[in-house]
Amino acid sequence: MRRLVAISIGLLICGATIDPPGFAQDPQLDVSRKIVSRVVPVYPELARTMNLQGTVKIRVTVAPNGTVKSTETVGGSPLLVKAAENAVYKWRWIPAKQESSHLVELRFHPE
Repeated sequence: MRRLVAISIGLLICGATIDPPGFAQDPQLDVSRKIVSRVVPVYPELARTMNLQGTVKIRVTVAPNGTVKSTETVGGSPLLVKAAENAVYKWRWIPAKQESSHLVELRFHPE
């Protein structure tokens, strides 16, 4: 059991450090499009039990009507990613003439 916990924690730490270099300078990212509404992610119970905290980075493709078309996880703990994606799919941006891409960071910390 201890070995399983140690392996799980090791995987979580490795998962939290995934971040491709140079992603922040991606010329396809649109920083001018504003978010109209955000949904706060639900903190996963397992992560809360483990006192896990961290940041999840997601590349979001937004359709012209302002809804989320797709997401791609860029970095973060696997225990937190699904909660972050579920919340981001409920976000809305202002409408635009074409789809856009955004880098979203969601921070998780137990309260």
